[in-house]
Amino acid sequence: MASYGFLRAPTAATLGSFALAGLGLTVYRKSLFAVASAEAPGSQSQEVSETADPPNMIRAGASSRVFSSGVSMVSLRLKSSEDINHSVKLLRFEFPESDAISGLSLTSSVLTLTWPRGNLFPVLRPYTPVSRLDEAGHLDLMVKRYPGGKASTYLHSLEPGQSLRFVAALKGYPWIPNKYSHVALIAGGAGITPIYQLIQGIFRNPDDTTSVTLVVGVNSDRDVILKEKLDGIKEKFPDRLKIVYTVSKPAPGSPFRKGYVTEEVLRDALGGAAKENTKVFVCGPPAMEASLLGTRGWSGGTPGILQQLGYKSDQIHNF
Repeated sequence: MASYGFLRAPTAATLGSFALAGLGLTVYRKSLFAVASAEAPGSQSQEVSETADPPNMIRAGASSRVFSSGVSMVSLRLKSSEDINHSVKLLRFEFPESDAISGLSLTSSVLTLTWPRGNLFPVLRPYTPVSRLDEAGHLDLMVKRYPGGKASTYLHSLEPGQSLRFVAALKGYPWIPNKYSHVALIAGGAGITPIYQLIQGIFRNPDDTTSVTLVVGVNSDRDVILKEKLDGIKEKFPDRLKIVYTVSKPAPGSPFRKGYVTEEVLRDALGGAAKENTKVFVCGPPAMEASLLGTRGWSGGTPGILQQLGYKSDQIHNF
């Protein structure tokens, strides 16, 4: 039997690559010359262009929905930047019209275009908003800065008043309320963002009665993000939302479980082996995903923890 690593859904990074190919020369031509001139040496800001936009890149506000399906050439100004922890920032981008909404569907992400200093070509990266998709006036991105990460370092350098270019809306998993009686959401680090967006969608829909178990694995206590928001949802729906945190290097006296997202952790959190009407969503760093989903290789690969628990490939979605 093939390992679950072979059957994974495309990751956000993969989707971003496909989106780049789909946008092709059109996006490149529209972005290349204007961005190059705006961020060339000697311009007002070599890190970020505050005012210039590529030809035909519209500023949001032409309609009540900022992002359309597929290509959406939009430039949004940064309203605020907040340090969440040592490596994560919450970036709020404002819509020019205060009553405009994102127009994104549940589990969607947005494809950003940046041009860090020294790069010959622009960088495309997808990010999942953590603000409500119907929230008027702004869009919030929670961005983790990675060592050597070109896009994340660039986004962390943004100052209020500067702009970020969005080139596409990327649709995610087509969520159908009540299709499953229970979903298991497994997040590692910054992989909590698409998981959190799905949780918001489920519990803000009065017609959706899906029960949710969230398992979060992080390196340290300070890497736990969005906990206050999640606790607020749990307080309102204590019978439908269960949350388990596991920390590989907890602080002394930490309230969280110690360790990684292991088979034992999942058995405890999910009540044993796989259930028939359960869907599992996974998003985290490569090592964690390989452990959960399995790997493949010339020798046939290694089964993941979820397979060992009895979950079938069609029960698992990898963001």
